[in-house]
Amino acid sequence: MNIRKEIASDIDTIQKVNAEAFATETEADLVDALRDSGCPYLSLVAEVDNEVVGHILFTPVELSGNNNTLKIMGLAPMAVLSKHQNKGIGTGLVQAGLEQCRSLGYDAVVVLGHPAYYPRFGFEPSVKYGIKSEYDVPDDVFMILELSPGCLKNHKGVIKYHQAFDSI
Repeated sequence: MNIRKEIASDIDTIQKVNAEAFATETEADLVDALRDSGCPYLSLVAEVDNEVVGHILFTPVELSGNNNTLKIMGLAPMAVLSKHQNKGIGTGLVQAGLEQCRSLGYDAVVVLGHPAYYPRFGFEPSVKYGIKSEYDVPDDVFMILELSPGCLKNHKGVIKYHQAFDSI
């Protein structure tokens, strides 16, 4: 497996990977909307035998009352083609993405995802830190990971995603 940054020739394949991995094309459309919005993003693909079989996207999010002292990324979405799932591809994408976020100077990453999956990477329910999602979701599915240990101390509020999330 090879994990690398997205290149222009991957865009159609990334659309197909996200459309196939989810029940609807919402996530695939979200990736395109975020890319088209001009917001900064980190997009990685996983290749097996030179075929793109997985994708992960990170975009900056805002914490209310933060005054830009913390740099936080939102992980969404992450997709792996069904025939390649349960082979460590998603794990590799998450680990590579978190390392890239860390190297880019981000302090934390949030994810709205499966509570049985993301804790293996160190994600914890964000309510532990007094941080909530702007979306009405159960506490156990909105999680956060400190990339800079202790960075969330004395920070509370609501995470707001890029406006493209609301347009899909």
